[in-house]
Amino acid sequence: MVPPFTEDSARAKVRAAEDVWNTRDPRRVVAAYTSDSVWRNRSEFVRGHDEIVAFLTRKWQREHDYVLRKSLWAFTGDRIAVRFQYEWRDDEGRWWRSYGNENWEFAPDGLMRRREASINDVEIAATDRRLPGPAELPVA
Repeated sequence: MVPPFTEDSARAKVRAAEDVWNTRDPRRVVAAYTSDSVWRNRSEFVRGHDEIVAFLTRKWQREHDYVLRKSLWAFTGDRIAVRFQYEWRDDEGRWWRSYGNENWEFAPDGLMRRREASINDVEIAATDRRLPGPAELPVA
């Protein structure tokens, strides 16, 4: 899927991003980004594959049982905006739901060259979880 995006290709791009992030494999995730990709994630700024892999490795070392859902918000040309939420458990066993928005900009080859994410965390009870994790998804 390369720009310019149609509604169908933008939705497919969002779904592909959700799927790869749910692998929690930094090497698989980074393959969707240009080698000089620039991120703003909350208040952290990350540039390039090595920094992205290091960032994601740290993220998933502290965000256990991470599961993500993304939805298309808007698109035009080489840009896509998404809404997302994800749930995760910290080292103390507390559950969190993180809500946010991302703005994506793509290179002509379809790799993401810019990602800006604004995220807020809300502590939740385990009984309030609503996103099934990978181990809880039905086997196809």
